[in-house]
Amino acid sequence: MGAGGFSKGAKRVALGGILTAFSLVFLYAAAFAPTGQIGLAAVAGLFPMAAVISVGWRLGLCCWAAAGLLALLLVPAKGTALLFLLFLGVYPVVKSWIERLHRLAAEWLLKLAFFNADLLLCLTLTAELLMGSVPEQLRDLWAFWPAANVVFVIYDIGLAKLAEAYRVRIDRQLRK
Repeated sequence: MGAGGFSKGAKRVALGGILTAFSLVFLYAAAFAPTGQIGLAAVAGLFPMAAVISVGWRLGLCCWAAAGLLALLLVPAKGTALLFLLFLGVYPVVKSWIERLHRLAAEWLLKLAFFNADLLLCLTLTAELLMGSVPEQLRDLWAFWPAANVVFVIYDIGLAKLAEAYRVRIDRQLRK
């Protein structure tokens, strides 16, 4: 038994439930935000990242899957829930796997490959399932695709900085 009479496993499960709930709260809030839906969905993706850092990638995957599936059922904005499920929620877990290589060039190649495959999947799903055709703004993919990759690189760097801040400030306190 750990501190407070709870086993280490119980603490991990409780932490996973709390982090899943926080993800769901931000995904629900995104449904009512007139602007910033993607930003709130990105914030929701920070909680699976916290699960990966504090407990491991399995809890991170569980947090992502549970929050994503609950969001599909409960959140009115299904597009935001799909964005979380297809990219913003799962990428922190994928990032943690990729960064185990400790080879910067290979890591960036794999991250960009994952992002571009995921972007293609999202565009295809959007075009085929939701709209019937590709929106006019996305027809000029020669301009959109490089810009999306630049935004992704900035997002990845920011996510790394947030992960480090979480490790230093919050995770240390959780482990006490």
